[in-house]
Amino acid sequence: MLKRRIGTIILPVVWLASTAVCGAQTQPSQEWVGTWAASPMLVLPGFAMRPFTGDTLREIVHISNGGEQLRVRFTNEFGMDPLTISDAHVALSAGGAAIEPGTDHALTFGGLGSVRIAPGAAVFSDPVALAAPPLCDLAISFYVPNQVLRAETYHSFADQDNFAADGDAAGAAVLAQASTLSSWYFLSGVDVSAAAGARAIVALGDSITDGAHSTANANRRWPDVLAARLKQEPGLAQVSVLNEGIGGNRVLNENAGPSAMSRFDRDVLAQDGVKYLIVLEGINDIGHTARSSGPEDEIDAAQLEFGLKQIADAAHEHGIKVYGATLTPYGGASYFSDKGEQMREEVNRWIRTSGVFDAVIDFDEITRDPADPTRFNPAYDCGDHLHPGDAGYKAMGAGIDLKLFEK
Repeated sequence: MLKRRIGTIILPVVWLASTAVCGAQTQPSQEWVGTWAASPMLVLPGFAMRPFTGDTLREIVHISNGGEQLRVRFTNEFGMDPLTISDAHVALSAGGAAIEPGTDHALTFGGLGSVRIAPGAAVFSDPVALAAPPLCDLAISFYVPNQVLRAETYHSFADQDNFAADGDAAGAAVLAQASTLSSWYFLSGVDVSAAAGARAIVALGDSITDGAHSTANANRRWPDVLAARLKQEPGLAQVSVLNEGIGGNRVLNENAGPSAMSRFDRDVLAQDGVKYLIVLEGINDIGHTARSSGPEDEIDAAQLEFGLKQIADAAHEHGIKVYGATLTPYGGASYFSDKGEQMREEVNRWIRTSGVFDAVIDFDEITRDPADPTRFNPAYDCGDHLHPGDAGYKAMGAGIDLKLFEK
């Protein structure tokens, strides 16, 4: 069977096994579901690359589903040099740079205490038994040994304090004299053992999905609001939400992070247990038409619709339900234009009426100002007229029909 990718075709590896070798019984494989994710990206042009040489990183992640076992995904997606991860640990966070006593567990990689990750690669740790409740914060700590290493692979703004300290202190109860980091480095996912009915939603988007201008360390992004609602809904408590938003991201062109089309395989298809996809992308494609820096910025609504349809079609071919989210208002934003607004309205009409999506999540209707539909409702505007504040994110997450995620 061929597995379709956007623009390419993958031929899967087929493993043949004898069923009569020494009477051996095939052991059931462990099933996993993603509970947290962050999309890797290359350090943006003009930004200094943070070197880590002989440092411990302690990164905090807010998971969706709980589980009795977990594994952590480390990434060297954009590195130009091999990345060594050593003395890695996972624990329940106690806030700040501290961990809950008695919850620290060492992570191994094929039974070893360190792993060398080639440029462009990612690895999972071995499974570790740690009872992690849903909606908790995990502290993932690891040591980057002395080496010449540029941190090309990261997730730019985490809206979460993470920490770095000199030397190998990954197992420390409190990371002393730590500096604060505003990004996630070398970390792209956490899976938990899948309980009955476990499945995942991927939220593919830009800064509005990533949670720009939400309160730091408070988990008030709209995917966080959705995840918390699911945990309170009978029959949906085992549905997780994976936030694959990148600030500045576009559907068609590279800008901040790989385009939505080019990262689709990695950030959607490769996620464990994914059954649903919410797509909220396109406002940056539209905005760049007002500040064009080249022919790639000269797009129209039809091209943007084509890109979104490619994403939806590829997901459907893998049995994933796709929900199209309408583009939120941006009147008054720095890259607003009348031409761009006409394009946004046309794309939103297409999302609502084309039939490409299994359902529509009308974020435009939820967030717009009734007196001026080109602008955010003032109660929801963070102040830059492009991003919601906490109240806007709450309205978005609360406005999603949970019936969309029933089996």
